[in-house]
Amino acid sequence: MNKILTKDLIIVTPVYEDTEASTKLFKELSSVLSKNILIVAVDDGSVKVPVDLSNITSAGLDGIVIKLKRNVGHQRAISIGLGYVSEHIDEYQKVVVMDSDGEDTPESIKELIKPLESNNVDVVVAQRKSRVESLKFKAFYVIYKWVFNILAGRKISFGNFMALKPMAVKRLVSMQELGTHVAGTVLSSKLRIDTIPLDRGARYAGQSKMNFVGLVLHGFKGLMIFAEDVLVRVGIASASIAGLAILGALTAISLKITGFATPGWFTTAFGVLFIIFLQTGTMTLMMLMLTGVAKGGSIKPIDYKIFVDEIIDASS
Repeated sequence: MNKILTKDLIIVTPVYEDTEASTKLFKELSSVLSKNILIVAVDDGSVKVPVDLSNITSAGLDGIVIKLKRNVGHQRAISIGLGYVSEHIDEYQKVVVMDSDGEDTPESIKELIKPLESNNVDVVVAQRKSRVESLKFKAFYVIYKWVFNILAGRKISFGNFMALKPMAVKRLVSMQELGTHVAGTVLSSKLRIDTIPLDRGARYAGQSKMNFVGLVLHGFKGLMIFAEDVLVRVGIASASIAGLAILGALTAISLKITGFATPGWFTTAFGVLFIIFLQTGTMTLMMLMLTGVAKGGSIKPIDYKIFVDEIIDASS
């Protein structure tokens, strides 16, 4: 029998050059939860300190290590782990996705999976009650949520720490967007989501691999999931500004005809408004064309196996 089918709870966690922290996580999971769990660790192309199966078994847990051919990034590593699990999971099991650095705490898992007992919940996501990040990160996160809400028309207040039913896992891995931004894909999946406020923990060891540029890029990838909505909203805003430019130009012409315009004012005002109209008009046309391309493009799920170098379990 496949090892996955013998466990009630499956933990999927990506690891990149962070063996010290991930080993600590495995020990914490073993002490907090029962032994009836399986760790699926996705080694995201680590070179210096790759994950070894012994890091999991030494904690008294069963596990599987999926070694990738190259570094594919945090989000795609999660999607690969979920892709593997989806092929073997049974309907009675639950899946938890969490980071391996300790910021997603093992103590929170029991609370996170509890709402899955309801027939009206497919996914449970962790919404942070408190954070230990820098002021710079907190400020960016507030701005990011505000911009995301305006451009995508949706509120996003959670990350990768989540619990899923088997049908939710299978639905998500069929979506090509999953490897781009996990949380955004969950939002767009139409699954029934429940939110649990949880505290964020501190890293077990080392420093985060995510710098500010990477953080900004991650935010933009979240918006990419809702490309059509973003394009339409930007197009509407551009069209509105173009309309205001036309109205302003007509007002300037009226003032010129009635003699209320001072010398040189009309030329300057009309010229500026005309440039604004050209720019926003062009932007509107581009948005309409890009929306058509996005809507007409076919989406095909990507086979996770093309990234996998080796799958290691106790029987290997």
